[in-house]
Amino acid sequence: MNMYINAQRKAVQKKEERTQIKALDTLSYLKAFETNKKEYIGKKFSYLLGKMEKIQPQTVWSVPNAKDSMVVAKSLFRFYDTNYPIMNEVKMLITWETGLPFKTVNFNNSRNKFYFSTSERLFYGNKIVKNILVYR
Repeated sequence: MNMYINAQRKAVQKKEERTQIKALDTLSYLKAFETNKKEYIGKKFSYLLGKMEKIQPQTVWSVPNAKDSMVVAKSLFRFYDTNYPIMNEVKMLITWETGLPFKTVNFNNSRNKFYFSTSERLFYGNKIVKNILVYR
């Protein structure tokens, strides 16, 4: 009987830990990066990712350049583990110092179904950040 109570108590503690993790105010947390963007502008994206200790991007979407559709000027990073829009979702729009080749970005997006995997982390990691915008 005592083992059953201990197991039940552990299950409740695990649930409370998950609730605390979900309680992260994503908008406020990510807005802090936008507020302090001077620290990240002109540096590699991997530096920004390294500072994101509480949450990491889950998917990445390309935003083609209006002047040249073969260049990706901006990338939209989403922080939910789904490939469809969520109401009131927080997003981070990164403008790159130098445009990225659309073919390479599109290949990565297609291969990984827009999920921010290790290959995306390596690809975007050495790109230079020009601007950061966080919005809901």
